[in-house]
Amino acid sequence: MLQDFLKAGYPALCVLTQEPARAENTLPFVGIWSFFAWCCAKGIRQAGFQQVTEEIRDPVEAINWLSGQRDTVLLAHNLHLFLDSPEVIQGVQNGIQLWKSRGSCLVMVSPVIQIRPELKSIFTVIDLPLPDTDSLYSLQHDLGTPLNIKPNKKCARLARGLTEFEAECAYALSLVTKRYFSSRVVSQLKSQIIRKSGLLEVWEPEHLSSVGGLSRLKHYIKTRAQAFMPGNEHLPCPRGVLLVGPPGTGKSLCCKAAASILGWPLIRLDIGALKGSLVGESEQKMRQALRIIESFGECVCFLDELEKAFAGVKLSGETDGGSTSGMFSHFLTFLQEHRSPVFVMATANDVTKLPPETMRAGRFDAIFLVDLPTLPERREIIRIVSKRYGVQIPLEYAERLTGWSGSEIEQLAKETAFTGLEEAYHSIVPLSRTMREDIESLRNWARTRARLANTPEDEPEESRKIRTTAAPAPAGIQ
Repeated sequence: MLQDFLKAGYPALCVLTQEPARAENTLPFVGIWSFFAWCCAKGIRQAGFQQVTEEIRDPVEAINWLSGQRDTVLLAHNLHLFLDSPEVIQGVQNGIQLWKSRGSCLVMVSPVIQIRPELKSIFTVIDLPLPDTDSLYSLQHDLGTPLNIKPNKKCARLARGLTEFEAECAYALSLVTKRYFSSRVVSQLKSQIIRKSGLLEVWEPEHLSSVGGLSRLKHYIKTRAQAFMPGNEHLPCPRGVLLVGPPGTGKSLCCKAAASILGWPLIRLDIGALKGSLVGESEQKMRQALRIIESFGECVCFLDELEKAFAGVKLSGETDGGSTSGMFSHFLTFLQEHRSPVFVMATANDVTKLPPETMRAGRFDAIFLVDLPTLPERREIIRIVSKRYGVQIPLEYAERLTGWSGSEIEQLAKETAFTGLEEAYHSIVPLSRTMREDIESLRNWARTRARLANTPEDEPEESRKIRTTAAPAPAGIQ
């Protein structure tokens, strides 16, 4: 692509990349042009080589040097750091017409778009895409061949979103620690992208055995997971699911378990944490966070209590200068247009507060109502919490817990560990009693607008019993 711009006579380009060395190494060293690189530490050298030809470290002098050349391309590394200087700005403006007439070009290699208003109409921005799967697979060949270690196609897919340098480091660590190309090592190092951004969080997925019931939702996620498997490229790529229901019914826990089903990292996107005090800061953080998620790929993006995150979207122009509305717009575009394998799992307690645009077809693949647990689900939850807290709650007790949520049954087990079962039972007031009207209203809304996630009352218990003997002690409950 760069060669096309050079043929067209563009005098100033900006290559947007986090990999300056790769940008230089992938240059098309063809045609009539001579390629040189400049940095403020060494000076000017021939591109692709380390020997300095001109000890010109000052950016203004480097720009003036280009004005004296013909058919020359100068890669200026980190020139954006000097664009606040009036001398640099004037030097670029003075050289534009001369470079164009002599077939030369100034290529600024930068990780960010940081162009002064005086130069915005001069520079054309070009994105250098991150390495694709084939390039990352070839990198494994280069590293593994001397050690007689075969490359791993799955490991190469998981490395997408990494720079070539980051992928090489991940592969090298994998070879040192595992003696093969380990997908797990790559995933762990890949999560460093999230930590370094400061905008997102990496959470540990929950084991599926910690989720009591919700067989219909589990079946849905398992069947949709097939679309992400190799060889199933003909299947449409699922985008995500919205879970609505009363508090404590296991919506968040099921989002965490979805990452276990897919075998992907779990990334939490906290909309509230992205909001900033400066004008445009919130929208910029939202764009950056969504860009990181999309480049990360093969992950579950978890958003909790979506209706609170985007509360007041309609009044955003009057209350916060339109920041919430702008963030909401970027989020909707991401839901609709993202192309990487990202599965979005969002929860909401009060669906009536969600903007209607959120539930439009094409944003989420399905909307599920996670209702209060049915009798088979309550029995399953009793088994899980009894084992976890070392108490003995009879399975027959499930019939007395009609209208109790999973979190309330877990609290019952906790209280039973200190007091008697009956005393613990009478000390807890379930939400189905205090929020009866709200829960009934949600059920009426979902009757024709959402799918039911719960296990039916009449489903045989043996068909969906979950064993926990071989799994580590889970940390949550529906």
